[in-house]
Amino acid sequence: MSSTLAEINVVPLVDVMLVLLIIFMVTAPMIQRGIDVNLPTARRSATVEGERLFITVPITYKTDGLVYIGQERVRADGLTSRLRERLQSVADKQVYLQGDGAVQLQDLMTIIDQLKDAGVVQVGIVAKAPGEI
Repeated sequence: MSSTLAEINVVPLVDVMLVLLIIFMVTAPMIQRGIDVNLPTARRSATVEGERLFITVPITYKTDGLVYIGQERVRADGLTSRLRERLQSVADKQVYLQGDGAVQLQDLMTIIDQLKDAGVVQVGIVAKAPGEI
């Protein structure tokens, strides 16, 4: 009497799953990039820890008038009202400003004034350390 052995070979399935896992592990950090900003360099800059709200002023701010609240594009003239909405439920009214190194200081001061009008208590300016990329 001959009996047939009917089992599923799972080795190829495991091989494919491991390859997919490695691909996702390699590509995941590349996907989570923010807005490219050439930050100014400061010798005594400290790392920002915890969940914070970042306002990014890209180099194109002078031409298009757009800034970013986190990943959200906002026109600079609507920044105050949009930021008020975001900070309404937050107890810590602290914001970090990332300005491109080529953005003029007057433009950053205009943004800081709008942040203060929105109720921001503290504005931190983000810089990079001299050897940092």
